[in-house]
Amino acid sequence: MAGSAITSLALASCSVPIADLPGIGVPDGAPARPKDPGSFPAVHDMPADRSQPALAPDEQAKIEGELAAARDQQARAAAAANAADAPKQAQTGN
Repeated sequence: MAGSAITSLALASCSVPIADLPGIGVPDGAPARPKDPGSFPAVHDMPADRSQPALAPDEQAKIEGELAAARDQQARAAAAANAADAPKQAQTGN
């Protein structure tokens, strides 16, 4: 008898979202859930073409140049740090 009650509770809990259970539920002050959950988003619908480009070509070239300069600076800093650590590693035998 007790086993069937536990089994029925376990199966019933599978059909109820956890947030709807008493004691767990939605926190106070949370907005009410809509009655209609809505439909799935239209994944294959593409937005209309932009009337203006996101970036002007000269702005894009400037940003790409800044990013390349930052990348090169980081590469030089990493190479310098590795060169400084090389003698230390040779001394310790690692």
